Amino acid sequence: MKKSALINAELSYIVATLGHTDEITICDAGLPVPDETQRIDLALIPGVPAFIDTVKAVLGEMQIEGIVLAEEFLHVSPDHHHALIELIRNEEELCGKSINISYVSHEEFKVHTQNSKAVIRTGECTPYANVIFQSGVVF
Repeated sequence: MKKSALINAELSYIVATLGHTDEITICDAGLPVPDETQRIDLALIPGVPAFIDTVKAVLGEMQIEGIVLAEEFLHVSPDHHHALIELIRNEEELCGKSINISYVSHEEFKVHTQNSKAVIRTGECTPYANVIFQSGVVF
């Protein structure tokens, strides 16, 4: 469910059309995108846009109630993982609701992306910098 304005038309549209529990994925430059899933490709050059910047933009627009991460993200890219979890904790404070955090293997994560209404590809080149957002409601 949409929360505020976002400049990118494709991103704004996909968020506006989400229903409760629908999912979108924000991923690094290398995550495979299933053929049947809408791809919103924001990648320009390595690192642009960054994963965390894209997460911030989407969190400003989308109410979430859960996230799914690959277990490998925590161990291989701990700085990015920590930055993401900090954003999620801040989001919990802003919306006054807890956000469920689930971990699966990277292989399971890739399969799970098939459930996403869209995959948003960033220019991020940090291993496992991927997240699935599960849509919540603002009420």
